[in-house]
Amino acid sequence: MKTLTVSVVTPDGPVLEDSFDMVSCKAENGELGILPGHIPMVAPLTISGVRLKRENDTERLAVNGGFLEVRPDKVTILAQSAEKPSEINVDRAQEAKTRAEKRLQSKQDDIDFQRAELALKRATNRLEISR
Repeated sequence: MKTLTVSVVTPDGPVLEDSFDMVSCKAENGELGILPGHIPMVAPLTISGVRLKRENDTERLAVNGGFLEVRPDKVTILAQSAEKPSEINVDRAQEAKTRAEKRLQSKQDDIDFQRAELALKRATNRLEISR
């Protein structure tokens, strides 16, 4: 069976390079499923999880935005950050989620609500992937 070479790269360096049967991720326009032979494309990614399937095994990554580049035999994810479940500090993510929720609930004028919403999405994504 044909596979895709998948590379996940962040500004800090490579996070993953391996072969998989399928890649599922969430772009700004919706969910994408990529199989070998997919048409070339580039898509912006949202803060979400990436599922990498190989036979009966699925790996997951928490990705915080970036871009997906697809070629027929290779998928490259250029992400602002990407973490494997084993690398996620669950306590830290829970604290970040709690802080962001408190900021969003406060009615203070000096709160940057867009920044707090993004922090909440990142923390929630990390917690979901770590489970």
